[in-house]
Amino acid sequence: MTDPQPGRHMSAEIDQQPAIFADLVARRSSIAAVADVIRAREPRFVLLAARGSSDHAAIYAKYLTEVLLQLPAGLVSPSTTTLYGARPDLRDVLVVSVSQSGGSPDLLEVTQSARERGALTVAVTNTAGSPLNSAAELSVDIGAGVEQAVAATKTYSATLLALYLLVDAIRGGNGAAVEGIGDLARSTLDGSADAVAEAVQRYRFVDRVLTTARGYSLPSAMESALKLAETSYLAARAYSGADLLHGPVAAVDGETAVLAVTSAGKGGEAMHDVLDVVHGRGADVLAVGSAADKVAAALRIPVAETAEEVAPILEILPVQRLAHGLAIARGGDPDSPRGLNKVTRTR
Repeated sequence: MTDPQPGRHMSAEIDQQPAIFADLVARRSSIAAVADVIRAREPRFVLLAARGSSDHAAIYAKYLTEVLLQLPAGLVSPSTTTLYGARPDLRDVLVVSVSQSGGSPDLLEVTQSARERGALTVAVTNTAGSPLNSAAELSVDIGAGVEQAVAATKTYSATLLALYLLVDAIRGGNGAAVEGIGDLARSTLDGSADAVAEAVQRYRFVDRVLTTARGYSLPSAMESALKLAETSYLAARAYSGADLLHGPVAAVDGETAVLAVTSAGKGGEAMHDVLDVVHGRGADVLAVGSAADKVAAALRIPVAETAEEVAPILEILPVQRLAHGLAIARGGDPDSPRGLNKVTRTR
């Protein structure tokens, strides 16, 4: 049965994010308690396990870990455990498993195995009573509430904020960079509404989108590509700005739509030369972020400026609105994309 209001759940959940952010910051002390245990254990390496949107959040955490904590970090390949039975020595390693549902069998197996092999394990989920939380030694509840739309919006951004609060607390921070993040999220959603509506009309007939960014914003480009693909069925591909110039730029032409995430900071500055090349090849560039007005683009979507490491929490918000608008403009329902389920079980 067709919903008379397609996308109503996704729209509502996008709009809930400012309040969710404010609540999560207010619960910072519970995350800081987890950080205290981690800091006392002095891990020498961090591994992050995730799938889908949560994998993009894990990549964000990888940047946070390497830059803010000065610790090496890597992404787990779950199949090395689930399919090949690898059991590496993980003493003095922190393993963070990120899953909105906490129900993916492969992440559960990875977490159980890591704990058996000596790792300190932490589950970051939106389901406090999930199997993943039980398997891990420690847990962080992102507290975004039930998400009814298939495409993750509030759970993704809240996961980013939870991971930031965790890493910041591990380094002894007090969350100052995200104080007032709820108000900034509201101003970002409200202040970008007109530009998003214009972008929906401009790109509603496009078939191929390339998304790109550097640094902390790379996960935002990856999540943007996923949102556009799963809600609007676009052929969307994400590239680091650096990798884009190493070959894929050859496929960029006047028929290519490029969504570039460019926020204030070193990552955004590194995108200038990339977008000069892309713009020179005739691509239609949509720039999203607090530094969108500083790069060559056909259309810009503004985002409130923050510390660079916090920007991904905000810059994804107007892209979620764009994905929602494009899906409806193209005759779809972003609440229930074809062929997708809320929980994907893989092994």
